Amino acid sequence: MRPMLPFGFLAATSSLFQGAMAQEDAGGFVPQARERPPWETVEITTHHVAGNIYYLEGEGGNIGLSVGEDGIIIIDDQFAPLTEKILAAIRTISSAEIRFLINTHVHDDHVGGNENFARLGARIIAHENVRVRMTEGIRGNPPSQKGALPILTFTESVKLHLNGEEVHVFRVPPAHTDGDAYVYFTESDVLHAGDVFRTNGYPNIDVGNGGTLQGTLDALQLTIDMLGPDTKIIPGHGVVSTREAVVELRNVALEVLERVSRLVEAGMTLQEVIEARPTADLDARWGERWDRLLPGVYYAVTGEAPD
Repeated sequence: MRPMLPFGFLAATSSLFQGAMAQEDAGGFVPQARERPPWETVEITTHHVAGNIYYLEGEGGNIGLSVGEDGIIIIDDQFAPLTEKILAAIRTISSAEIRFLINTHVHDDHVGGNENFARLGARIIAHENVRVRMTEGIRGNPPSQKGALPILTFTESVKLHLNGEEVHVFRVPPAHTDGDAYVYFTESDVLHAGDVFRTNGYPNIDVGNGGTLQGTLDALQLTIDMLGPDTKIIPGHGVVSTREAVVELRNVALEVLERVSRLVEAGMTLQEVIEARPTADLDARWGERWDRLLPGVYYAVTGEAPD
């Protein structure tokens, strides 16, 4: 078993990631930032999904785990100051070597712990656009440290053969970002969909980092088409679900598209569409983060490019 990182190392990174709140610049419209709780108050909860697959819930995207005799695969890693807590949760399941870390996309609540896990020996895998955007820096943040960058990138797909099953990591159309990847565990029949799919909010289209409405619709349809009746889906945010939940999210995206299309036909600008609150009656189910969806829908309808 590899040693834990010293707390002082993690604490030194806290101020950097505490300030890196989720802001996606959507062509002049910036969704409101989400305040993060104090790191010391965050609890990491472990959930078994199926077979040798688990997920960890904390502050940020859901962390997937494949645990077996060949070692551990991690999918996403939340924020750097949470690494010790995440490791402690992993060690309640297995003391095996953490061999690979797969990033589903570039956002800080999914890649924030990369450098810490790389120091522990994990090899980081991601779509090549994740590495490009981390190298450049996103949301006004500086470029990521070299140690946080993926060392193995792919353009279409890569397969890992560990823990008695094939792990298929593959790109999907530019949906949440332009570096989205799915991770499918063939024997366990579990899909980790990253932030392309969520159960607790509207689709999140980060147009500032290459996300698109059409890609979101295409990726969700791909998910619907590939899933079997017993397939479990780990969302980027929310709870483990099945195919029916993906259909529901796809349908709400189509409904919002129809509503925004009517407003654009009436001559409304992006700001006017936002002020019209076309999702008001849907917010009870999907929450109030419509600001992460409407700009992407607007640009898809108008054909305009974000500033």
